[in-house]
Amino acid sequence: MSFRDKNVGGGERECEESVLGSNESKSVRQNGLLTNTQLTIDENLLVDPKLLFIGSKIGEGAHGKVYEGRYGDQIVAIKVLHRGSTSEERASLENRFAREVNMMSRVHHENLVKFIGACKDPLMVIVTELLPGMSLRKYLMSIRPKLLDLHVAINFALDIARAMDCLHANGIIHRDLKPDNLLLTANQKSVKLADFGLAREESVTEMMTAETGTYRWMAPELYSTVTLRQGEKKHYNNKVDVYSFGIVLWELLTNRMPFEGMSNLQAAYAAAFKQERPNLPDDISPDLAFVIQSCWVEEPNMRPSFSQIIRLLNAFLFTLSPQSPPLPEPDNEPEVATTSNGTITEFSARNRGKFAFLRHLFSSKRTKN
Repeated sequence: MSFRDKNVGGGERECEESVLGSNESKSVRQNGLLTNTQLTIDENLLVDPKLLFIGSKIGEGAHGKVYEGRYGDQIVAIKVLHRGSTSEERASLENRFAREVNMMSRVHHENLVKFIGACKDPLMVIVTELLPGMSLRKYLMSIRPKLLDLHVAINFALDIARAMDCLHANGIIHRDLKPDNLLLTANQKSVKLADFGLAREESVTEMMTAETGTYRWMAPELYSTVTLRQGEKKHYNNKVDVYSFGIVLWELLTNRMPFEGMSNLQAAYAAAFKQERPNLPDDISPDLAFVIQSCWVEEPNMRPSFSQIIRLLNAFLFTLSPQSPPLPEPDNEPEVATTSNGTITEFSARNRGKFAFLRHLFSSKRTKN
């Protein structure tokens, strides 16, 4: 494809932490308040702006725009962040930019969008891998009212839980987990978590602001004060991400908008002050209902960790019939086996199918040999 000539100047299952980009914010106490000093970015994380070209816009958010672009010979996603108009606003946005770069560079996981580099001048830019698939939000809307296959839905949920488990293991709270920030891979068989713009280190949660994710997916403790104003400080921990995951899992299973028919503010009020949650389908598995309800329970410390969620979802996936091609038809004659005491036992239909498949496999190998 062609690009506008606008010069601006892949993973393991395990979660890895890089030694680069570890310039964390230092906190000092002034007049009893915890304040952050200016953040810096490791020079090793910066890319050469002369090799960076911006193409067509593919997304836009409150804090910047995302373009398809090129870095050297790589096709990449380029996030250009706003600079701000006042000196105070510029300092705040530059801090946000440095924080996002440092956090993205610290963690590596196959379900996290891969960080490539950043550029501070002449624009604040974050370069990541470009996923050719659409966002989970667009994908769900494209198949609506159809539901995802249950295996696919649970595997997507496991991808998300593993990414979040990696972040939490590194002391990072995402705070904006929702389908818009989950991107499908090219084969549409996996999802990756993106956008660390609102993420925060867990060590500074006591002074985090109310400026967080979208209300429909936000945990009530983020906005449950009636007089909550922009910039007011809130106390919360990484369990806010678990609540959001519960809402996303509900979406994966129902393919419906949470709190449909309500505005964002109505949804926030219903969740925080009336303890309302999206309705669970009547035919949902009790195991999955338990996972969802555990995630969005009102008391944050009662919510499970992502490592616990992964175990629960894997256990449920194990109970489902495997997704595999149909087995060859078994012989008409019943299969029998001889037990240790010589008793002849008839196999079940399922076991007959398994043994017919094995017999067919070994027969094919003998023929080949």
